[in-house]
Amino acid sequence: MSSATSNPLNIVLKYNVIRNNMLTIYTKDDCPFCDRAKALLESKGIEYTTVNVGIRTEARDYLVEQGLRSVPQIFNGTTLIQGGYQGLASKPEEFWTELKG
Repeated sequence: MSSATSNPLNIVLKYNVIRNNMLTIYTKDDCPFCDRAKALLESKGIEYTTVNVGIRTEARDYLVEQGLRSVPQIFNGTTLIQGGYQGLASKPEEFWTELKG
């Protein structure tokens, strides 16, 4: 892997959609909490993108380097939403309204 790709900021810029109010979910296959997070976003009509860390090992390595060892990890642009699915589900209505623009 090149040093440009292994740079954590480059990984974030590559995978996270750097746009306000756009979520990126780091996920893997057979992950019930990942599925719940995606279902919650879909039920609220929120756009998101996914990065499967089982396929994108450099993304998994980035998360591990950041001390994030479980999925889903959910980012709003470059800001981590703490708590994965539970953190997302506990957001107040104002959060959802802001995401919708």
